Amino acid sequence: MTRAIIMLGCVLLAGPALAQSAGEKTGVNSMLGVAPTTADFVKEVAISDMFEIESSKLAEQKGNAREQSFAQRMVTDHSKTSAELKQLVTSGKVKAEVPAALDSSHQSKLNKLKDASGKDFSSDYDSYQVSAHKDAVSLFERYAKGGDNADLKDWAGKTLPALQHHLDMAQELDKAPSVGQSSK
Repeated sequence: MTRAIIMLGCVLLAGPALAQSAGEKTGVNSMLGVAPTTADFVKEVAISDMFEIESSKLAEQKGNAREQSFAQRMVTDHSKTSAELKQLVTSGKVKAEVPAALDSSHQSKLNKLKDASGKDFSSDYDSYQVSAHKDAVSLFERYAKGGDNADLKDWAGKTLPALQHHLDMAQELDKAPSVGQSSK
């Protein structure tokens, strides 16, 4: 516990830019409700969208009927938000870089989904969707409230209701009985 407090203190004292970035990486910002920097927000949103699209393309092929329907919605909606984010950056309204590839954590999850099938695929996909959408809702809420770029802040606020709906849908998906289980 003492170590955690000392680490938190170091992160907060390391300077605003470092504190934001390190805070996002460690989850400290989320716990404290601190808005991410614009660069962190853009990076996390882009990676999240890429993961949603790629994992949902797999679910369209490998998932059960409920997952396939959910996955089609995720591909459509996250392709749209990805295009909107890129437009904000290319228009010059947002000064940040959009990553072109997944980070190692998301790539590892995607690789696991590629190798899974049946109940294993469903279990992993469903739990990843709940986790990813909880993270996205937190990220968008924090940026919409305290982000430092007005255009991006506005976009985050407008996008948030759809992400909250995705989270509700993912949580229902996660509650559904797996293939081979009877529903009671």
